[in-house]
Amino acid sequence: MRREVLIVVTLACVTVLGSVIVGHSLSAQGKAQAKDQEKKLPPPVQKPSFGEQNSSEKAQAKKPKPFPSPSPFPIYNPYPSGILPDDIESELARVLREIDVIEARAIARWQALPPPNLTNQPPIFQGTGTEMIETLGELMNYDKNISPGRNQACASCHMPYVAFSGPIPSVNLTMVAYPGTAHFRAGKRTAQRYPYAPFFPVLQYNEVQGLFFGGNFWDSRATGYFLRNPDAEQAKGPPVDTQEMGNPDTACIVYKLSLAVYRPLFEQLYGQDSLDIKWPHNTAEICATPGGAAVFGTDTTPLKLKPEDRLKANEAYNHWGQAIDAYEQSVQVSAFSSKFDAFLKDSTTTPLTADEAAGYDLFRGKAGCNTCHVDGRGSTQTPGTGSDGTPSTTTGTDTSAAATVNPLFTCFGSSNLGLPLNPRNAFYYQTTPDPFGFTANPLGFGYRDLGLGTFLRSGFGTWASPNSNWTQFAPSVDGQMQVSSARNVAMTPPQCPTTEAPGPYFQKEFFHNGYIKSLKQLVHFYNTRDVFPFAVTSGHCPAGTTEKVDCWPMPEVRNNLDMTTGNLGLTDLEENQLVAFLKTLTDGFTRPYLNGDTFTGTCMTGGTAATQGNDFLILTPPLPPCASAVCGASPTPSPAIP
Repeated sequence: MRREVLIVVTLACVTVLGSVIVGHSLSAQGKAQAKDQEKKLPPPVQKPSFGEQNSSEKAQAKKPKPFPSPSPFPIYNPYPSGILPDDIESELARVLREIDVIEARAIARWQALPPPNLTNQPPIFQGTGTEMIETLGELMNYDKNISPGRNQACASCHMPYVAFSGPIPSVNLTMVAYPGTAHFRAGKRTAQRYPYAPFFPVLQYNEVQGLFFGGNFWDSRATGYFLRNPDAEQAKGPPVDTQEMGNPDTACIVYKLSLAVYRPLFEQLYGQDSLDIKWPHNTAEICATPGGAAVFGTDTTPLKLKPEDRLKANEAYNHWGQAIDAYEQSVQVSAFSSKFDAFLKDSTTTPLTADEAAGYDLFRGKAGCNTCHVDGRGSTQTPGTGSDGTPSTTTGTDTSAAATVNPLFTCFGSSNLGLPLNPRNAFYYQTTPDPFGFTANPLGFGYRDLGLGTFLRSGFGTWASPNSNWTQFAPSVDGQMQVSSARNVAMTPPQCPTTEAPGPYFQKEFFHNGYIKSLKQLVHFYNTRDVFPFAVTSGHCPAGTTEKVDCWPMPEVRNNLDMTTGNLGLTDLEENQLVAFLKTLTDGFTRPYLNGDTFTGTCMTGGTAATQGNDFLILTPPLPPCASAVCGASPTPSPAIP
């Protein structure tokens, strides 16, 4: 669940487009909540005792017993009415059925592979090696048995028909972050898209520019420091994230791989003994319990393996990340098959329409999008214009030839675009223990998402930073989020051909906190953030104004704002032309996008793109000061964040 879809970059980066996608739905809370309001939460499940008997000395031999069918976890529902969508359970079930279809296709693909031919020095699987490892990653991506509840695959939050971003319109419209294996724990950000993420470099601080480039995740916490591959290290995160797939130990994933139907493929690639581990007798019991459960305390390795078995499990888990990266980097996912790719190949055979061409001129001109979403061309936006009180101007039309024919539409950097706090984010409400004794967010609305800044401090809700030399730079990047590729920002299922109302459309969500609900809004935000600023929080725009039209609430984090955008001086027509161009970046034009045909849900209709999702705006409560666990971590933000 990754990566979860595109945000801006840093001082050097700008754009009307860096965003990420995610979707739409209904409103009210759902039958699960209604039940919880009528009666108390179910009692905690019987907590297993993982004490003295959890040892490799009492382990089983090579072949572990199959893991039992899981009992449903007790429901956790701390949310006020309207946060959980009414259709949450039926939509989660719908996505699981779609995953089953794709998994069956992947199994058939694997079974159709010719026998491997290991030859050469160094050894290479001649002719089949690429497809073997990509197929293994695909099988892993759609394997819901990897989660403790056997109810969530990586793909549960990343389906191909929306460019491997959030597949549930109602979640995209309401709770922002996706539920994990333990319903209804949820994360804190939108699900980033897979495509083109494998091309991000290892995170590095560029001393000359004074900027960070690379990594994966919105906050770049998958640095790639160990495997030298950020995407592979990113893939190791969600399976053990307490609010996502929720395994309590990385070895649990390896244990489940040893039981998987595709184990033979793993062993062909990585060795016949690569999964031969002496598992403790209670491994299945431990691995069926969600991470964060009170029974584990602070123990992140509750499976008590012998050192040699822990080493083998760690290596196998590295292979998990590498195989998923291979799948995400494959032409199935990062396809380079858009209309824009065909245009770069031959602009005569595949010309852009008048609106698309005008949008492209704006993208690398007046709007300055390509200063962050790099397209292999120069920018003609006049330096020093485009934000605050200086509307953007252009020095002319770019007539240069493309410097590259496979641009990634990202600068690999990070930026703070100044998005308002989104009170719909489910993370703010998870302030009480769930039935397993886990509390995701004891800070409540005292939490502020400082993005890269919090990661560099090894702060609350992120990973530990592997480089203490970076910590000093945290105040200079507070609020910054990764500039994702602009490619596939507009991808939707075939039966819902657009992201834009009145549709039929697929409701997505954009940016790290899902505040924006259409590409029209996205472009309008870049265009007018500094034209219609108000010192209010979301839901409190003054009478006579319309939020996201002529009222933009104040930024959640005011530090380090990207001042290359916010006052682009675009007309309504020019905004629409930029949206038209963004749609040309959608893969599947030159050949079908694999598994893009699997959506079985319902499209939405009605309304306008300018106010899309506004019916679901809620009032931001009075905000307490930023919690000391976030804003008190050294070095503290400067200036202080309220």
